[in-house]
Amino acid sequence: MNILLKKLVSHVTIIPERDEFDAIHSSIVKDIAFRGTNLWILMFAIIVASVGLNMNSTAVVIGAMLISPLMGPINGMGYSIATYDIALFKRAVKNFSFAVIASLVASTIYFTLSPISTAHSELLARTSPSIYDVLIALFGGLAGIIAISSKQKRNIIPGVAIATALMPPLCTAGYGLATFQMNFFFGAIYLFTINTVFIALASLFVSQLLKFPIRTLVDERKKRRVNRYISTVIAIVFLPSIYFGYTLVVKEKFTENATKYISNVSLLDDIYLLKSDIDTKNESISLVYGGNSMDDETRQSIIDKAKDFNLDKAQILVRQGFTFDGAEEHNAELYKLRLELSHVDTQLAIKQQKIDSMQQQHEMGKIILKEIRTIYPQIQACTFTQGFSHHINKEKEAQQTQIILFSLEGDTISTDNKSIIKNWLKTRLQEDQIRVYYN
Repeated sequence: MNILLKKLVSHVTIIPERDEFDAIHSSIVKDIAFRGTNLWILMFAIIVASVGLNMNSTAVVIGAMLISPLMGPINGMGYSIATYDIALFKRAVKNFSFAVIASLVASTIYFTLSPISTAHSELLARTSPSIYDVLIALFGGLAGIIAISSKQKRNIIPGVAIATALMPPLCTAGYGLATFQMNFFFGAIYLFTINTVFIALASLFVSQLLKFPIRTLVDERKKRRVNRYISTVIAIVFLPSIYFGYTLVVKEKFTENATKYISNVSLLDDIYLLKSDIDTKNESISLVYGGNSMDDETRQSIIDKAKDFNLDKAQILVRQGFTFDGAEEHNAELYKLRLELSHVDTQLAIKQQKIDSMQQQHEMGKIILKEIRTIYPQIQACTFTQGFSHHINKEKEAQQTQIILFSLEGDTISTDNKSIIKNWLKTRLQEDQIRVYYN
């Protein structure tokens, strides 16, 4: 048992792979600086991310996060707290604040000048932080600082920057400032703060776990004061995220139940659901119906049905759209229109089948050629098609036939081999009616 436990510990421990303390210290200090190259890279990355958010392009946003250098000062803050290096901490905070301000200025200028001001899903996703963002930042930060501390340096930091999404919230905050939408600004800044604090906390935790040396003289009273400040900051950032996380879960559950409910009441006799809308904020569901006129009893039955889907407190708004009651000509026109639509659908399906059949024939010819050339390399080309074999005797039905034409170059194929090829094709195509020709 002890041997098994030792093997398990040897597999999970990270201390043997820890780099030299001086090398780790130098790497973290170097990444804290924000001037020259780092500053320009940050500015350009912010613009790229802003364009991606503006155009609702996930790929562009990810690309911008890959080149972002924001992780350096955050790791520096966590590391400096763990080692009680107050001078380094002040330096990290100064550089980080400068980077944040520069990012906000760049994104605000971009969104002020951009002709597109619509808030797409990529922007909206950065305005509602929750407990899940805390978890992402914490575990992403753990991966980042462990990678920095390891002898086996890996390119983990860009991945952490993508997972924790440091840049998009700053761009969204700039959008909020540019469009004077403070709810966007504060929501995005809060998300950015969550990411920053818990990445730094992860850096602090790993730095203490790996027993990084304290590089300055510090008394116990100062240590306790620093730890008290850290606990206060964590509580201020963490507690609201729990509430936001709870509201997110409630909204998701409401949306799930509402979707099931809407599906259940979408068709009632001659009444059809034309439009539905789910408002998670006010917990209301709006339903617009068309078809025959709806009486009060039917309307009430639709509302009462919501209780079967745990929507007792939801506000159900049922409205009547267009009706064709008392107008037989409308019913006749509707019936005629449905017939025409059905006919069009049938014709489209037939056309699609023909297209699919032609595509399959094209691909099958290539497949047969590729497979048979491994045995008969003198076969240089293959033509594959389907046709119908008609007989002069009209009583005999036309038979569908697979027609294969091989083009040879060099050696001919013997009669016995032709028989083998034909039998192989019957098995390969699962068809008995096959005609094989050689050119």
